[in-house]
Amino acid sequence: MLKTTAETILPEIDRAVEFIREQFAAARKLRAVVAVSGGIDSAVVLTLAVKALGAEAVTALLLPYGEQDMADAQLIAEFNGLTPDQILTLPITTIVQAAAATTTLATIGELGQINQLRLGNLMARSRMMVIFDQAKKLGALVCGTENKSEHFLGYFTRFGDEASDLEPITNWWKTEVRSAAQALKLPHQFLEKAPSAGLWQGQTDEAELGFSYEQADQVLAAWVEWSQTTTAAQIGMPELSEIATAAQVSSILTEQVLARVTQTQFKRQTPYRNETDND
Repeated sequence: MLKTTAETILPEIDRAVEFIREQFAAARKLRAVVAVSGGIDSAVVLTLAVKALGAEAVTALLLPYGEQDMADAQLIAEFNGLTPDQILTLPITTIVQAAAATTTLATIGELGQINQLRLGNLMARSRMMVIFDQAKKLGALVCGTENKSEHFLGYFTRFGDEASDLEPITNWWKTEVRSAAQALKLPHQFLEKAPSAGLWQGQTDEAELGFSYEQADQVLAAWVEWSQTTTAAQIGMPELSEIATAAQVSSILTEQVLARVTQTQFKRQTPYRNETDND
């Protein structure tokens, strides 16, 4: 069941804060770094980290590409009481351009258009390198910002934005992240803007996916519940109509969402490891 009310999400917020504290205690680390994009996921994670560790123990990394607007990222860092020396702006433009030149990125068709998907992957992985380098420099752990919806839909770059030391909201659906933002009383901008990975101008998650997170979450939550309540002898792909009915959406939409889950399964399993006995 989706937790979309203050009554249901507040206990989850408390658990996430405690999770962060436990992970830092276990690792014997005192400082966190969070890559803050200006989106709702990183805004919520930054706020949770501050609640768990205190503002003085958190560093916000702003990693723009080109002329990317980081005003909302700056806003949420200041909202959480971070001082200027805890808000680091480290542009990734030069890193990405160097990698693009090395890998001959802009080579599709006679017009030489940039392959946006490859460029987006380079951006995500360049950010990952900078984030972990800064974490090493500061003796910190990297708090990731992946949510459960992105995980099941495979909407992430392997070894890029999915890379972290801990993931405080990976058990929350996107709609639950929004509920948490409301409960945490984050500035209205974070509730109103369209979800975007910020990989190119005008890019939005939902335009790429072909459906909204609200729609996907209804299907995914129903599918997960079905999987958990099905006996081992019954496990298999459910009838689409069964999931659609539970999610209160069309069978066509249900098929689209679950097809995305199937198509991206490899992203949640790699790397494949040879576990055969070599004795």
